[in-house]
Amino acid sequence: MLFNKEFLDIIISGAGPAGCTTSMYLSKKGIKHTLIEKAVFPRDKICGDALSGKVLNILKDIDPKIADELSNNGNLFNPSKGIIFVSPNNTKLSIPFKHSYKKDEKAPGFVSKRLDFDNFLFNKTKSPFCQIIQNCELQAIEKIETGFKIKCSIHKNEVLIDTKLLIAADGCRSLAAKQLGSILLEKAYYSGGIRTYYSGVKNLNEEGYIELIFLKNYQPGYFWIFPLPNGNANVGAGMLTSEISKKKLDLKRMLMDTINSDPQFSKRFEGAVMDDSIHGWGLPLGSKKRKISGNHFILVGDAASLIDPFTGEGIAPAMLSGKIAASIAEKALSKNDFTAKFLNQYDKEYYTKTWTETRLSYILQKLTQWPWLFNFVVGKASRSPELQKMITSMFDDVNVRKQFTNPMFYLRLLFK
Repeated sequence: MLFNKEFLDIIISGAGPAGCTTSMYLSKKGIKHTLIEKAVFPRDKICGDALSGKVLNILKDIDPKIADELSNNGNLFNPSKGIIFVSPNNTKLSIPFKHSYKKDEKAPGFVSKRLDFDNFLFNKTKSPFCQIIQNCELQAIEKIETGFKIKCSIHKNEVLIDTKLLIAADGCRSLAAKQLGSILLEKAYYSGGIRTYYSGVKNLNEEGYIELIFLKNYQPGYFWIFPLPNGNANVGAGMLTSEISKKKLDLKRMLMDTINSDPQFSKRFEGAVMDDSIHGWGLPLGSKKRKISGNHFILVGDAASLIDPFTGEGIAPAMLSGKIAASIAEKALSKNDFTAKFLNQYDKEYYTKTWTETRLSYILQKLTQWPWLFNFVVGKASRSPELQKMITSMFDDVNVRKQFTNPMFYLRLLFK
């Protein structure tokens, strides 16, 4: 397949949420570009499958019709109105994503299989401004004066193409992240995750609340049950890679022990059917700032290691990074300036928008290593409408979230 040279000034490598969001924003701006993807859609992606309200807000910004289409498709996208936190001592705390809901108001969050969500997004990238090449694997990157010469394999045929700007959205094993960004796996800033699908799990929340269950043996990390459409569930677990290695843990065995033997959950899984094998994947966490752009390249999504270290949320950061990348690409194209100094605007804008919250999430991740503290906070909050309201505000108000890092907050808890 031949590439149309008019679309090669910007190449996006990878058509997951980060790459597709970048592409949709570029098309919205009327900027021609090429989107390459090594797989052929529909294709699966191992994930927890939860989509926060931030995802829907970005889709609304691109085109409200896209957001409405997602919200109105209950067969693929299960509405979710909040989170149930379960502490190590089995205290439950239900936190809605919003303080109050109007009657018949649509949920701000969703749970959807990545097979369906990614395919939904991919189909929205089709436009006169986007040249899409599937079954096209990025194999090599060579620096040239005007940008990069990249080698792709298309149906086992090698193709060489030149580009001024490479936007790498090719996930946690990104060639560009390693070669250009020098981003390597650091176990202290990386999590391992596993996931399977079940049908017939009992007592799934009727309003689609996702369950984050902080069991002692998963610290720092959690076991989860996320309700999918049609009564199905995404069931999995994630844990910091450094702890998995240090303790020589087998996450798959731990997951099955929890499902089959833990008295909190074994009854819920009686008669339930596992519909898929257990799959694993890596989660590059945004626990530290990294250089995520340089001469003629920008890293987005998992290629830039942007996953929230506390919740494990990766789709919303990926889509936000794609939005910002498209904005900076537009400016670079208009000035014909793709230098590291110019593209560094991307790093600054992304971290300005997210670093306070990400840093706090990293601190919260560390705090879960002390189960007694987590039990204490969840116990207090479960009995205090005021604290519940404050925790709900966490999802939108970083200044409220910062109270959780202030020692005085815990002193006030003692005397409430």
